[in-house]
Amino acid sequence: MGNQRRPGEPPTDADHYFNWEPAFLKIQTLAAEWAPRLLSVLRIVAALIFLEHGTQKLFGFPPRASGMGPETFSLLWFAAVIEVVGGVLLLLGLFTRPVAFVLAGEMAFAYFIGHAPRNLFPALNGGDAAILYCFVFLYMAAAGGGVWSLDHSRERKSLATERGAIAS
Repeated sequence: MGNQRRPGEPPTDADHYFNWEPAFLKIQTLAAEWAPRLLSVLRIVAALIFLEHGTQKLFGFPPRASGMGPETFSLLWFAAVIEVVGGVLLLLGLFTRPVAFVLAGEMAFAYFIGHAPRNLFPALNGGDAAILYCFVFLYMAAAGGGVWSLDHSRERKSLATERGAIAS
């Protein structure tokens, strides 16, 4: 209602109070500018936390409540190896899409093998983190590693080399 005025008529205080468009457009612009960076932040944070789970299983750091790690070549040991190697690659943003896809599969497998048989509800079976990791990794498999990744650097170098070859 505050935006309805005749052409050429100066804005009133009510127009400034009720006009949300400029603030909304600023938020959209800010979001568009920061989206690639925030994708990288999501990748880095998820990788660090995921890597911690792997190092806890494989190396006992940070120390586990049970004390012992998984038996070598057991299913849990393979999961730990995938988590450590995948976590490091994801942290660096190297081969992000295929690594994230594999990690999403591991988390889906972990949920259905380790959590779902206990209870239907994720909050009761302890599988909520596995579900969240699965979908975050699926998103990364589709979106890539963001601008702060080795994949992004490799793509830029590849494009520069390609452009140089075309120009000559």
